[in-house]
Amino acid sequence: MSGVLAVRNPRTGEVDYVIEPPEPAELAAVCGDLRKHQPEWHAAGIGHRAAVLRRWADVIEANAKAIGDAEMADTGRSRVAHEVPYLVAASIRGWCDAAPGILDGARLHGVSSVSPTVSYDTEFDPYPLLGVISPWNHPFLLSTLDAVPALLAGCAVIIKPSEVTPRFVEPVAAGIAEVPELAAVLRYVTGGPETGQGIVEEVDALCFTGSVPTGRALAQTCARRFIPAFLELGGKDAAIVTASADLPRAAAAVLKGAVHNTGQICFATERVYVDETVHDGFVEELTRQARLLELNHPDIGHGHLGPFILARQADIVDDHLADALARGAVLHCGGPSVTLDGGRYMRATVLTGVDHDMKIMREETFGPVVPVQACHDVDEAVRLANDSEYGLSAAVIAGDETEAAAIGRRLNAGAVSLMDTSLTIAIMRDVEKTSYHSSGLGGSRMGPNGMLRFLRRKALLTRCGPVPDMDSLREDA
Repeated sequence: MSGVLAVRNPRTGEVDYVIEPPEPAELAAVCGDLRKHQPEWHAAGIGHRAAVLRRWADVIEANAKAIGDAEMADTGRSRVAHEVPYLVAASIRGWCDAAPGILDGARLHGVSSVSPTVSYDTEFDPYPLLGVISPWNHPFLLSTLDAVPALLAGCAVIIKPSEVTPRFVEPVAAGIAEVPELAAVLRYVTGGPETGQGIVEEVDALCFTGSVPTGRALAQTCARRFIPAFLELGGKDAAIVTASADLPRAAAAVLKGAVHNTGQICFATERVYVDETVHDGFVEELTRQARLLELNHPDIGHGHLGPFILARQADIVDDHLADALARGAVLHCGGPSVTLDGGRYMRATVLTGVDHDMKIMREETFGPVVPVQACHDVDEAVRLANDSEYGLSAAVIAGDETEAAAIGRRLNAGAVSLMDTSLTIAIMRDVEKTSYHSSGLGGSRMGPNGMLRFLRRKALLTRCGPVPDMDSLREDA
């Protein structure tokens, strides 16, 4: 695993950073050190762990500019990069507030329903070492999404962020070092796929956010090792717009859900099904709004659509667009990606005349493209929305919430936004959801289970009276 990995700047296209992956022995030593300190971390109790993590939240806010500057270089965007440290700090404090109640609520204790002289209690035993392999589209935020509740549960955690966006690790790791109790049980390592595979061989449980093929390969390794894998994978989120919907509102919701962060969000709106009676009016309004959006170039502090973080992703989006146009789709605005000062950009792109024979309606696009298909009625829209190998999330925009909810209940997706799109970000600690089909595997990373999945339950069973002897079990008793 010797040698360095070059890191490209998404705004300039130039290599301006390198990382040096750890050798296998070095990685094993890091994992061994984390394991050594985990029992003390767990034994200290939830109050201590929460207090330590609150100190880390304070450090993150104190170092917010350095972290934001590093993530800005990683992703090519400014506003979100500098907001993320505060979002992470707030999330940490929120989990610290919620964790004691989550543990109390999950603890079962009482008397057996079939044997009144047997009582039971619950003990929680965390997986000693959790591995987190996080993606490039939201580097710092997604590296902590699983790690924070796992730390509160009592795990030690090793995190490998994407080799595409590793710059943020330096200021984050410097902040962790300011909290020694945390530094003993939380470590970031940088490297490529080999480092990720090495982590899977060392840990007791794995969280992975990324593509379906990589998730499937890691799941196979976890299955061989008989360790749990919690996988948050791809999406091809559908949005349904009914005949009764307010079209300007629907267009605004769909556009935001589809092109925010240049479409580089796992729960981005990637296909839209619109009642045929309002299809033309909806497309006209959607196109009008889309044409108002500006590229975030040359001024990083201006505009709506930043560069593709990963240059190869622009090629994938261009391929999906070319395939659709070759098969008869109609382009209303936008078009293929363009290279500006070395960065790859794409304007908000609206397509009609699409169908499920096209890549853009089947495969994860991960770019600012909005393909719109007309439907005869709600039944057809639901059928098409459910005709996918993915089931991460979805959306319904109707005349009112009751109508939207009735349709949403029919969709095969883990989270369904009603009267808007991409509302998943609002429920991280509040409610659980399960990914459908190829969009994920394992328990919910949201709601109470976001923490409880890292705990093995141990039942403590007590006989409160005389022990029945073998005579009570005689055949003729």
